[in-house]
Amino acid sequence: MNENESLRRYGLQPSSADLPRIREILQAQADLDQHDQDTELMKLCCVQLFNAGQLDDVLLIWQAKESSWDAHCSIDVQLLYGAGPDATKEHLAGNGSADAAEALRYLLECEAAGDFDNFSVADQARWRASYYLD
Repeated sequence: MNENESLRRYGLQPSSADLPRIREILQAQADLDQHDQDTELMKLCCVQLFNAGQLDDVLLIWQAKESSWDAHCSIDVQLLYGAGPDATKEHLAGNGSADAAEALRYLLECEAAGDFDNFSVADQARWRASYYLD
């Protein structure tokens, strides 16, 4: 599956029934070597999961982002905040895993650097929709 096929099949607001398949696609791509990853497909999967707004997807998005240099650069940090900044930070802080601690540290650094100035989930969703659909 590529980015265009995923967009046609699942759209930007996938049904809850489609989320497991999107997670599988993202995980499979993240497990590949950097040169075999389709980072555009990975980014789309992250947008789809962002739009679903489920806290359980935060670490999957983080792990995909950190799976390679290209993925890190392609997957915007804002995509971690699909459930909102406060809920996401609370979720990560309570997780207890090393990945969650690293993701939280990175998010806080990005916030301090201004990467989330004027951030809203709704504005991000609209911006992503215009990127993919216009």
